[in-house]
Amino acid sequence: MSERIKTFKEFYRFYLTEHSKTGTRILHFIGTLLIFFVIGYVIYSGKERFLWYIPIFGYGFAWISHALIERNKPATFKYPFWSLISDFKLFFELLIGKQKFNTLDKSQ
Repeated sequence: MSERIKTFKEFYRFYLTEHSKTGTRILHFIGTLLIFFVIGYVIYSGKERFLWYIPIFGYGFAWISHALIERNKPATFKYPFWSLISDFKLFFELLIGKQKFNTLDKSQ
């Protein structure tokens, strides 16, 4: 990835290759799901002080998966906005079955 990616479509294809292992996808899914739980809890309870959990869950689960499972550098550092959008896109694609958790990668 030495050349700068110019479109989101191109970036998302790259993003999926960087999230090819089942464990990575599971941890990203859990982190994003926890974000929605925190937002729901804050809306329900009015306790805004719990909003600081959002980056911990969102980045924490993702970065751990990249370091320990995928063994690559998160795209967040070079493409922060597209990476954030892609995290949510992958979450919803996994939720509706458009993407699979198991990408049939045997090197896990």
